[in-house]
Amino acid sequence: MTYEKTKSVLRDHGLAPHKKLGQNFLVHRHTAERIVDLASLKKTDIITEVGVGLGALTNPIASRVKQVIGIEADSGIIQWHREQHDLAENVNLIHADILKTDLAELAEKSGGMLKILANLPYSISSPFLFRLIDHQELIKWAVVMLQKEVAERMSAPPGSKTYGRLSVAVSLSADCEILFDVPPGAFYPPPKVQSSILRLRPR
Repeated sequence: MTYEKTKSVLRDHGLAPHKKLGQNFLVHRHTAERIVDLASLKKTDIITEVGVGLGALTNPIASRVKQVIGIEADSGIIQWHREQHDLAENVNLIHADILKTDLAELAEKSGGMLKILANLPYSISSPFLFRLIDHQELIKWAVVMLQKEVAERMSAPPGSKTYGRLSVAVSLSADCEILFDVPPGAFYPPPKVQSSILRLRPR
């Protein structure tokens, strides 16, 4: 969806970006395509998408994999998708908070290991990442959209200004790589900060 189309869809259906949920909807098609390309998806994959939103990533992912398990916390967004029937048939949409979701059960539905694609609300990025680290035995890989500052802290080398608790936790358990940066204009509403796409592979 374009910026204006996203804005009108939300307005026409009585929806709005929730500050509490930290919603910034991806509206730049080429960014979505680049994320999907860099994830190196396979036709046999079962992908967990965290933060389905209006589906900017969902259908591009679904066209390349066996199944998408979409986790979305906003009940209004869930209802909108069900009314519109706009998602591919291989998308299983689940209304849930990823911070409270049983990851072991989710991994079992995914064939044993989680492969995650996520446009994370900035408000939950740190707790979500620590949760992945705590359950690293369930994670094959994760490609996530983060606030650039958080991504830099995750990948910071010892002794650098951004090195801290998150840097230590990640370096002890996983390899991470910043793939590319995303400007505020790729979202509606535009966030006040730059974003980065980061790939995390638990060891």
